Order: sequence, then structure tokens, then C-alpha cells
Amino acid sequence: MKSDRLLSILLLLQTRGLVPAVELAERLEVSVRTIYRDIEALSASGVPVYAERGRHGGIALLPGFRTDVTGLTADEARALFVLAAEGAHAALGLDEALGSALRKVMAALPAPHRPAAELTSRRILVDPVRWMSGPRPAVDVAELHEAVFADRRLRLDYRHSGTSTPRAYTVDPYGLVVKAGVWYLVADLDGAPRLFRADRVRRAGLADEPVVRRPGVELADLWDELRRQVEERPGRVRLRVRVHRSRLDLFVRLHAGALTGEPCPEESGEWLRAELAVDSVEWARSLLSFGPNLEVLSPPEARDVLARHAAAVVALYGQAGAP
Repeated sequence: MKSDRLLSILLLLQTRGLVPAVELAERLEVSVRTIYRDIEALSASGVPVYAERGRHGGIALLPGFRTDVTGLTADEARALFVLAAEGAHAALGLDEALGSALRKVMAALPAPHRPAAELTSRRILVDPVRWMSGPRPAVDVAELHEAVFADRRLRLDYRHSGTSTPRAYTVDPYGLVVKAGVWYLVADLDGAPRLFRADRVRRAGLADEPVVRRPGVELADLWDELRRQVEERPGRVRLRVRVHRSRLDLFVRLHAGALTGEPCPEESGEWLRAELAVDSVEWARSLLSFGPNLEVLSPPEARDVLARHAAAVVALYGQAGAP
């Protein structure tokens, strides 16, 4: 609706200052001509808005102009009270600030929307932690949070997976991302984007040099690039397996990220065949938990891994006189 668009323009100008008309058009998904018509409408309604022409021009409000905007729709008011990542606020030490902010928003809401917003906060709960994920180690995200806003380089002592000794890095931070309850630092290392899990950072400290970020590169862009690298990374080993239908749902849920396609049923219908793309044949050990309900068909090296570990289990529990 046009009224919502005018309100969005007003909010953007209040928070951003001078904004190019092209950027406003892209954000609001309209043409530049429509933006200029909206600016004329704001001006006609008494809002002191003006346009600056030229290479570095844009649209802005007169200095000092502010307005209290409470024209939220019912859906917008309800959305504010669906706290999709409560754990994120706690990790940053912002729980109290969040509660205070929501109380202020509630007081500013139009009276008809307040009951719906309050009911939403009582009826919708989002828990970002996966089932049976186990306790996570305490992470000092507040220190990293302070560092990414300091606009200085960051020195890290970082322990990589599978190693016990941390390595020292000096990085250029872009920001923090929390995914499924796990915090990541997104930073450039020697000009290339890297991910650092916050729970593997053993020490973090600010360097004296200012941060060096690539022009025009934003945190969201880097995260999208790094996320795709992880999700689309091809496995070096292809495991071909057959799984019993009674365990198919569990198999797919646990290993969906490694599946190369949909499992295909065999003629009997009781068994299905699937292919997994994994990093090494040793990964096949994780399939032992399915017992006789899953068989690895190839490669032979993966079958050898399973046979060796299965024999070790039998030897452990088959020892005579074991307590």
C-alpha cells in the first residue's frame, strides 16, 4: 500500500540520512519515478523532505526533523514479539535491553494492536536449539561482539577441529552470525573470507591497526558465499548403501546433507538404495548405529572400515569374564 511505502521512506530517511533514490526504489521494489512521486506526496503533507542532485546526491530530511512513528500494522506488531533467537540476545548480554525495548514498543503501539502483540508473545515460542544436541561450551560472544564494532583488526588464538593446539591469526572482522545456536565470526584472512566458530576461539584481542574491509562487501554477502561453500562442498568419497524401510526416516533425517539424491526402492520394496557423498571412508563408522538395517555396498574400503570396527565391538563385549 502507498501509505506503508511512505512510512517506510520516512523511517529510512530518519535512520540513514541522505539516501539515493535508486536505493530507495530497490529496497521498496518500485521504480525511481514512483519514489519521486512519493517524495512529492510527503512534501505536500508537511514533511520537510528534499532531493539533492548530482553524483553524490539523494533524498533527505531537513536537519533536526524527527517524528514519532507508531503506524505499525497488526501483523508488524505481532512480528516484533516473535523472538526467533532468544539465545542470541542472552549470548550478547542484551536480554535486559531486549525486554526494555519491547516494553517501549508495546507502549507506543496503537491500542487496537496491543492485545494481539501480547497474545503472540505468549502463544509463540521459538527454541533455536536442536533436539538432543547436548550442552554447548560457554562462549564469550560479548568479547567478539565488541571487537566487530571497534573497526580494528582482531587477533585470535583459534583451535581447528581435530587439533589440540590453537593457531594465531590476525583477521579483518565483518560481523557475527548465529546459525542453529552456533556462533560464527565472519572475517577476512589475508583478503579471503573465512569462518571461525566462536566456541573454538581461545583468545581474542584487538590489534592496533584499523580493520581493512573490501569495498562494497557486506556481512550478508560473505555469509551467503561461505554458507554455500559448506553446503555445496562435494564429497571426495561416494558411499552406496541399502537401508531398510523401517529406518528410512531416521536415515534421511540424520544424513540429508550427505545424500546425493532420493533413495530408490529395490524390487522387494522393503529396502531402498541411496548414495552418500562424504569426506572419507572412515565416515562410514557412523552408520554402525543402524545395525543390520543398513548395509554399505561400496566402495570395498568402506566395508572394511565397518568390518574392522564391528569386530572391535564384538571383541570388547565378547570377552569372557568381562564385568
